[in-house]
Amino acid sequence: MDAFEPKNGLVVRYDFLWKREEARGQEHGAKDRPCAIVLTSKPLEDGSRQVVVCPITHSPPAEPSSAIEIPAKVSAHLKLDGQRSWIRTHEVNVFTWEKGRVPFGVTPANRESWAFGNVPRGLYDQMRGQVLKNREDYSLKLTQRDTDYADRRAEQMER
Repeated sequence: MDAFEPKNGLVVRYDFLWKREEARGQEHGAKDRPCAIVLTSKPLEDGSRQVVVCPITHSPPAEPSSAIEIPAKVSAHLKLDGQRSWIRTHEVNVFTWEKGRVPFGVTPANRESWAFGNVPRGLYDQMRGQVLKNREDYSLKLTQRDTDYADRRAEQMER
C-alpha cells in the first residue's frame, strides 16, 4: 500500500487517545478505531499538515451534542461492522501528517486500503459544525498527539 494524503471526511483507522487515558499517563489509545478526519490545515512549509480526527465508537452518547449517529447505509458503505456507531464530536486528537508518509498511529483499514472511505458531505458538515460548536462553548476535549508540535511550529514561524 502506498502512502496517501489526508482530506476532510476521510475515515481512517487510528490509535485514538481519549482525554481520560492521557490523564492517566497513557501515550497510546487502548485500541485502534475508525476515526473521521474533521479538519486538515493548509500545508506547512515542509508539506506537512495538522489533522484533527473524531473517534467512531459503538457507545451511545450521554449528551446528544457530543456525537452524531452514523446512518446504517453509511456504515455499510464504509464497511464498518453492523453495529450502531457514533462519531464523537466532543473529543478530538490532533497530529501531524507529513507529506508522502503515513503518520504513526494510522494503520490499514483493511488488506486493500489505508482508509475506510469518506463520509457523505451532509454528515461531514454536521460533524464539523458540531465540533466547532463544542469548541466555541469550551466543551471540546483536545489531545495533542505530537510531542514536538510546539517546537516544530515555532521553528517554522521563525523562518
